[in-house]
Amino acid sequence: MPAKRHLSLWFPRLAAERLLRLERGLPEAPFVVVEDQRGAQVIASMNGAAQAAGLTLGQPLRDGRAMCPGLTSRPANKLAEAAFLTTLRRWAGRFSPWVAEAAPDGLILDITGCAHLFGGEEGLAAQIDEDCAGLGLTVRLGLADTLGAAWALARYSGMEGGGHRSGDEIDQEARATRSRAVKRRHWTRGGAAPKARTEASAPRIAAPGQTRQAIGPLPVSALRLEPDTVEALTRLGLRRIEDLFGTPRAGLARRFGRHMVQRLDQALGVEPEPVSPARPPMRFAVRMGLPDPVGLEADLLASFDRLLPELCDRLTRAGRGARRVRAEFSRTDRTMQAVEAGLARPTADPHRIRPLLAMKLSDVDAGFGIDAVRLVAIQHEPVHAVQHRGHLDAGAKVAGTGPGAGLDDLLGRIGTRLGLEAMTRLHPAESHIPEKGATVVAAVFAPASTTWQAPARERPLRLWPPEPVMIPAAPLLPERFRWRGRDHAVAGASGPERIAPEWWLDDPGWRTGSRDYWVVTTERGERLWLYFAHGAAQSAGWFCQGVFA
Repeated sequence: MPAKRHLSLWFPRLAAERLLRLERGLPEAPFVVVEDQRGAQVIASMNGAAQAAGLTLGQPLRDGRAMCPGLTSRPANKLAEAAFLTTLRRWAGRFSPWVAEAAPDGLILDITGCAHLFGGEEGLAAQIDEDCAGLGLTVRLGLADTLGAAWALARYSGMEGGGHRSGDEIDQEARATRSRAVKRRHWTRGGAAPKARTEASAPRIAAPGQTRQAIGPLPVSALRLEPDTVEALTRLGLRRIEDLFGTPRAGLARRFGRHMVQRLDQALGVEPEPVSPARPPMRFAVRMGLPDPVGLEADLLASFDRLLPELCDRLTRAGRGARRVRAEFSRTDRTMQAVEAGLARPTADPHRIRPLLAMKLSDVDAGFGIDAVRLVAIQHEPVHAVQHRGHLDAGAKVAGTGPGAGLDDLLGRIGTRLGLEAMTRLHPAESHIPEKGATVVAAVFAPASTTWQAPARERPLRLWPPEPVMIPAAPLLPERFRWRGRDHAVAGASGPERIAPEWWLDDPGWRTGSRDYWVVTTERGERLWLYFAHGAAQSAGWFCQGVFA
């Protein structure tokens, strides 16, 4: 069995080059991407021209504009950058089937047994460089036996250890103390601090079995450690990874934690670190080419009869149900038209999908003819097994005539015409407040509730926001009152029903305090729902809130 080989790809200018690919009209000038940090705009990514001008990551934008007056900047978009990295992950699938994202700007590949397809590891690296150059991307790669070593080589190969300015070098000291610097030349372990990162001859590809020699000269920050840990190691003189090889592990774990030793073991291959590739998305689509162009609806329906059973069989085998299906029609003039149909419930029944697509065929313009039809389940959900109560219920479910099946079909047909989001239904809510006894939800995204409980007393058929009634502010119901500009005589009344507000909420509509509700029948035969508010933050008074059937 061949030894494991891992490839790390690092895109140091991912955010900037993503925008440069979108805005190809920008001049060849310094360009940066900025993000907000603690109320200030700082540079998060830049192109090569900005780096050549002396700009650095983390630098405030105002300082960058002072150094480079012609600087062009754009705001960062983390979501778009993550989506672009996902696109690059799919591109990297041509080199290996095991590709994982190392957010926010890297990829990890397990290329064991794949390099010979590209002429060896050098040929694979050259192919990646060529592809990225054609895409307008800057890439640095590292290839080693372990994932940690490949990550380190991609980001730190060609750089020596150091970079932490601890005051050891004489050019960092005050002028008055430089004369005494010679006396403490070796006051830290390892002698004088090495120079900051400079170009070295460390390869970006570590030969099999040469991981220790390849990553030894790299700084300890290449082990993917926290900045505080890197600073503490540097202050002790442990600036390079090779300085840690002979150090007792127990002491390192006690002082810097188990995580630091784990990263070192992962880089050396002592502790395994496999690549976990992203699961590919589940796609369900079928296509049929036609021998001659067609333009009649009957011919398109016949193509649905051929394609839908195959599409639904694939959904059934995967335990999924289509929620939205798109039909794509390729015309002879190399253009395409598409129609979509949504379903109230996920299903893999072709007899429930076909009528909805048939309703949309009137929107299709066949032009000079349609020569190919493609059906795609663009939105699908898992379909869970249901425990049936008996053979009759199970047979009804199989036949699509069980409880709720007709309502789902009706919702699907109405949603095809008006849109699924245009239909709403009431869902029971846990509240004793009359207007909060139900909530409005989307009809197709919430199942019909069977837990409706009858209230203790009759509730009106229609409810509206409370409207004032012209009655003296007293709890006794008079014989006559005025409401909506008309005088009403009380023929009968029942009540009162005391309802108190929710004391744990500050509802503006209930700042009038507790309410006494009455069912009032007028001489005209109207049954109104009146209440008297006893007053709290607002004044007391009479109001009308609904009408009975």
